[in-house]
Amino acid sequence: MSSLTLASGHTTADDLLIDAEADSLPAPRPTPAPTLARRVLLAASVVLIAFNLRPVFASLSVVLPEIIKATGLSATAASLLTTLPIVCLGVFAPLAPGLGRRFGTERTLLACMVLILVGTVLRGTGSIPLLFLASAIAGSGIAVSNVLLSGLVKRDFASQAALMMGLYTMAVCGGAASAAGLTVPIEHALGGGWTMALAMWALPAALVTLIWAPQALPLKPVASESGFTVRGLWRDRLAWQVTFFMGLQSALAYIVMGWLAPILRERGLGSETAGYVVSLSVMTQVVTCLVVPALAVKLRNQRGLAVALALLTVGAMLAMLFAPLGGVFGVWAWAVLLGIAQGGTFALALTMIVLRSPDSHVAAHLSGMAQGVGYMVAAFGPLVAGLLHGWTGSFRASSWLFIGLGVALVITGLGAGRTMHVGTTTVPRH
Repeated sequence: MSSLTLASGHTTADDLLIDAEADSLPAPRPTPAPTLARRVLLAASVVLIAFNLRPVFASLSVVLPEIIKATGLSATAASLLTTLPIVCLGVFAPLAPGLGRRFGTERTLLACMVLILVGTVLRGTGSIPLLFLASAIAGSGIAVSNVLLSGLVKRDFASQAALMMGLYTMAVCGGAASAAGLTVPIEHALGGGWTMALAMWALPAALVTLIWAPQALPLKPVASESGFTVRGLWRDRLAWQVTFFMGLQSALAYIVMGWLAPILRERGLGSETAGYVVSLSVMTQVVTCLVVPALAVKLRNQRGLAVALALLTVGAMLAMLFAPLGGVFGVWAWAVLLGIAQGGTFALALTMIVLRSPDSHVAAHLSGMAQGVGYMVAAFGPLVAGLLHGWTGSFRASSWLFIGLGVALVITGLGAGRTMHVGTTTVPRH
């Protein structure tokens, strides 16, 4: 156990927000408190930045069959293309706190938005090498933004943190749902093919870059301090169970983000309908993202909840492969169930990081471990799903992958859901 303990045995909704950047929380602004107008502008900017963190993933999947047909992209290359941004999440996320301290959180976020903008524009060139490069560029910007943005919310909206994190979650889901549902209609409306449809998602990135630049550039970086270090985390069994629960649920989530639309198109749905199904599933996640944390903290342990959500996730994914897509309990019902399940597992994974941590410093380090390693684990999900399709000519072979990931998610959930803390020691940094 850690040498520091929480002052209270109760965890509240606001406690759940102090989870990822306690040791790298942006330093207070050196300027006087902003006016109401500036706070509204800042809040709107945070929401717009969050909106831009998922279109890179969701827009590609719905036009991937067209990309493969137009370019002759192999199954292996297509799998790598869907996986590359996820790998970037794991590789670049650990660099975010250092970049924020060195250049300032606001300026670093501005640079990230420029990377997302450039990467999205390059995807519209139609060049396969540039398509891979663009995915890596945008993925690196998303990775760093993921880490820094919630820290900014905690610093500048401490008294409205729950509201802002709710808006943040809705914006992330809204960006993914918009990209999944609108990319194909944009392709048809503009008549420019898949290249134009992908490049159009640079517009919201350009908008927020223009809005954010005047707020970020005048601010100079202010040193932030971290007074504690955490020892023993990487040797702790519970920490690894939490980490793999995060990684495995992310693997299933990115399989859905990258391959659900092609799966549905293989089963006979039109490209627009498949995109709308993915969009509905993603938007449904908002509900359980907001409900599950409050439910989880009231339970004696989270093992049953973890198992139930894992089984529901895999069941809904298998239904997308094998169940009838028409009728009352057709594809739309499966999409809602899938969204409920995946929103719940994601929220539970984040919540268990806090519940398994005895203090905010441990939570910061456990979050870094779970998200850094977890995203590397997650990258194998869409990669293997794509490779199985290439080898067998059908997505049905992926059912065994779904089942395997589901079983592993249940096992890690049973471990991570126990009512105990990771075995670490928090000591002052000298």
